[in-house]
Amino acid sequence: MLIKNKFCFLYATGFLIYITFVLFFPNQVKAQAWPQKSVRLIIPFTAGGTTDILGRVLAQQLSKIWDQNVIVENKAGASGNIAAEFVSNSSPDGYTLLLASGSMLTVNPTLYKKLPLNYEKDLIPITNVAGGPMLITVNSKVPVNNLSDLITLAKTKNLTFGSAGIGSQTHLASENFIFSANISATHIPYKGESAAVIDLASGQIDFMVLFISGASGFAKTGQINPLAIADVKRSKQLPNIPTATEAGLAGFQNVGWFGLIAPAGTPKSIVDIIQQSTVKALNTDAMRTSLEINGLDAIGNTPLEFSQQIKNESKNWAKIIQIRNLSAQ
Repeated sequence: MLIKNKFCFLYATGFLIYITFVLFFPNQVKAQAWPQKSVRLIIPFTAGGTTDILGRVLAQQLSKIWDQNVIVENKAGASGNIAAEFVSNSSPDGYTLLLASGSMLTVNPTLYKKLPLNYEKDLIPITNVAGGPMLITVNSKVPVNNLSDLITLAKTKNLTFGSAGIGSQTHLASENFIFSANISATHIPYKGESAAVIDLASGQIDFMVLFISGASGFAKTGQINPLAIADVKRSKQLPNIPTATEAGLAGFQNVGWFGLIAPAGTPKSIVDIIQQSTVKALNTDAMRTSLEINGLDAIGNTPLEFSQQIKNESKNWAKIIQIRNLSAQ
């Protein structure tokens, strides 16, 4: 009887300790248990673009780290706003994440007159996963040999440029280039980066400022002509292509990036797990190889650093949007 009573006492004491821990430290309990099921990674653009390529490689590595499936879902439309709204309305438990392009977080809140969500209040930043310089390119039929030629041509002829959609990184990078070069051109938006690049290669549009990953294949076949890297240094993937400064547009730089975002209210403990796991994924051989091939650099900053980056870049893009008189419905 004494042994039985002692066992009951110990069991009751342990149960009370557990209940106390759950009641007073709920975030710690969630963090220890997370993830317990599959995680959805929402890609805000169509398949085949840089965001999609990066998201799928990241999902594979996170699946291994968490021993849970990370399922990629493409929800394209409205320059990422559809995907952002979907994630903002999801449960704040870490099981639905968004791989957002930089322009979604720094441009859309200023560019769009009406939005289905408040980016700052309805979503929280986890980490900037990776970023890389943009590439100024023309289709092979445009009669130019370098960036200076393109700028000169644009001052005498109405050229067209394509993008992944209004407000996309490829759109704003082109607007930035147009502003910096003091030229004009007509914007042709597409439903995704890959669709725009296909039309660039076929000669339907004149030029585009895009990620190296979207251009490299067509550049190798001679369908598009890379003119300059929008960075302070040359790219390892295209070492023969000069920087914009070397090509005559002094100081021009445009780096795009992609960050992980969660619904507002997601516990900090879970956000920290995702951020730390992402850093771990970025250090895998598979991730390093993919990033190098696609002209991207690993970042993996903290939520606080990422939040500050978004605020700083938002101010800079707001100036470009105002100067260029850009807006979207």
